Amino acid sequence: MAAYKDEQRGTWYVSFHYYDWTGKNCRKVKRGFKTKREATEWEHHFRMKEAADLDMTFGEFVQAYTRDMKPKLKHNTWLTKEHILRTKLLPYFENKKMCDIRAKDIIQWQNEQISYRDEKGKPYAPTYLKTLQSELSALFNHAVRFYELKSNPVVKAGPLGKGKAEEMLFWTKEEYLKFIEKVKDKPYSYQAFQILYWCGLRVG
Repeated sequence: MAAYKDEQRGTWYVSFHYYDWTGKNCRKVKRGFKTKREATEWEHHFRMKEAADLDMTFGEFVQAYTRDMKPKLKHNTWLTKEHILRTKLLPYFENKKMCDIRAKDIIQWQNEQISYRDEKGKPYAPTYLKTLQSELSALFNHAVRFYELKSNPVVKAGPLGKGKAEEMLFWTKEEYLKFIEKVKDKPYSYQAFQILYWCGLRVG
């Protein structure tokens, strides 16, 4: 390790080379240290962190994650995962380094998802929030298992949403027959409800 005196500023700086996560030889310069000891200690901690953690952006890791996971998953499964990555995760985390993302960043992202409302003022369903969190956590778990990330910040941030939907209310056959009798004089409504009920159609 070596520190150098900046004669013009009267401070110390470090300048050294290291290998990033791709194996590329990179140069690192850090200025403004008051003492030589502070400069060498900063370089020491930087090298330790680079050796033990993941130095790439979230967006770059998504590319690696895609290469690793896409061939292993069914096409429709991957499309669902890719949609969440592209629309719900990348817009928030894309330019953050994986090793710099902390539980507080995850909590801020969680709060944004909770506060979301669509054009009709409806929030995300609790089960959908759970799905978003699961996809984010799966990505960080992959980074921990295969790319030497030290820990999963999603686990530290705590849960989001619910795994089970609320109990669904529905008409029994007897209740439906009572209802449909009341709208027999309205042809459009009668036919629409008949199709909806007997075909088992849902909003989706």
